[in-house]
Amino acid sequence: MTLDAFKFFISLLALINPLGAIPLFISLTSTQTREEKRHTIKVAAIAVALVVAGSGLFGEAIIRFFGISIASLEVGGGVIMLLMAVNMINAQTGNTRATAEERHEAEERPNIAVVPLAIPLLTGPGTISTVIIYSGRAHGWAQILALMAIGVGVGAVCWVALRSAGRIEGWLGRTGINIGTRLMGLILSALAVEFIIDGLKILLPGLR
Repeated sequence: MTLDAFKFFISLLALINPLGAIPLFISLTSTQTREEKRHTIKVAAIAVALVVAGSGLFGEAIIRFFGISIASLEVGGGVIMLLMAVNMINAQTGNTRATAEERHEAEERPNIAVVPLAIPLLTGPGTISTVIIYSGRAHGWAQILALMAIGVGVGAVCWVALRSAGRIEGWLGRTGINIGTRLMGLILSALAVEFIIDGLKILLPGLR
């Protein structure tokens, strides 16, 4: 469980990529006061943790209701992750997180903490499918709670990253942030391939 928990944390961190969200966060909150920004960051971090917790608790039951297996989700989720990884390696946001129209609409919203900052810019389909996959592999409530605790930890990382957004952008610049995003994309691509292979092994036993 220790290795899986570590991989789960790395997967979420690569998927959410709070470092890559900093430029857009700064742009969306440019007209907010300091107190408004703090409120936005707090709500967004809590929303990230709640999305992870909700997906872990109810996600598997929902996909089973629709007759979808974990193996199928591994393949589908892996493909989504791979598309996100390609965009990240190219230092692009990509439409798997939000379309150009959605990003434009976000600029007009008075409150951006939950939508679109937490959902879908930070936690989108790739994050939700990853949480469901790992919760399906967990055995017992102790491991499920451990995965949820990791989600809370990732929410805390988002809070720290967004609270320090101005300083981080000043230290790293756009080039440094892009380099970090590309490294996360590389890690994410490897995890995506693992998900796809694991799912195919179950769906197509002859591949084992």
